[in-house]
Amino acid sequence: MKQFALLTFLTVAFVVTTSAQNKKEQDIKAIKDMCGCYEVTFNFAETFEYVDDSTYIPSKVKHDKGLEWVQLLEDSKDKISMQHLLIVGNPAEPHIVKHWRQDWEYENTNLYEYDHNNKWSFVTLPKDQVKGQWTQRVFQVDDSPRYEGSASWVHVDGKSYWEDETSAPLPRREYTQRSDYNVTTRRNRHEITNYGWLHEQDNDKVVRADDKEDVIIAQEKGYNTYVKVDDSRCKAAQDYWKENQEKWAIVRTKWDEVFARNKDLLLEEKVDNKVMFKYLLDDENYNSAETINPLIESFVKK
Repeated sequence: MKQFALLTFLTVAFVVTTSAQNKKEQDIKAIKDMCGCYEVTFNFAETFEYVDDSTYIPSKVKHDKGLEWVQLLEDSKDKISMQHLLIVGNPAEPHIVKHWRQDWEYENTNLYEYDHNNKWSFVTLPKDQVKGQWTQRVFQVDDSPRYEGSASWVHVDGKSYWEDETSAPLPRREYTQRSDYNVTTRRNRHEITNYGWLHEQDNDKVVRADDKEDVIIAQEKGYNTYVKVDDSRCKAAQDYWKENQEKWAIVRTKWDEVFARNKDLLLEEKVDNKVMFKYLLDDENYNSAETINPLIESFVKK
């Protein structure tokens, strides 16, 4: 009887372990399916207003499009990193914009959650809370933090998707236009589709202050489609990355050292009246650890 019970226990354990492994393999495939060359549409519209102010002006509807290369940077057992590179301008002489980066980490317990006013709070989650989950970390064009959150990939009815809610700074399309709110509560959904993938958002525009309840002034819908095309169409971005990947590896290494301090992070908005990405996109003057590391450190408030 004891042998039978032991055999049953071992069988169940094997089935559970195999199922978890298969699920993780599905997760990894879904994440890596976001790599490649895509025709992208960016669509945002303000949907609901909650301010009692007759002079309130909602954000304009945004429709934009482009060609984007998503480069696989790291592909290890528990971490996948991907750099987005936007191709704009005359196709004969395209300009490459180092766009956002997304890192995915399996069963990660350490997060930097955005608070407000350029502050990220370091939090540690219980291991059982993140079991089977993936943290998505999103970074700005200068590889400084943007937002991150942990959730499970779902594979059902032929669909694969991941969705999470988290706080973030204002997107650049709003940051340069709006000063009446200071936090975006993002509800992000990444879904793998038959044409490529979809990044869908339902966001709150939030006023946040210390020791006060959040005030939502409006909401917006984001619907960004990534339609897969032949990789050869993104050759300009691939060439750019070959030429510049060593520099940006230095930048990421420095940021990793900052994040590894595992404490709240407060960043300067400007140093000498200049934002960080304008320094780092200067390839002539910022191209080595000797110039890059002290620059990034100068933006980290002590």
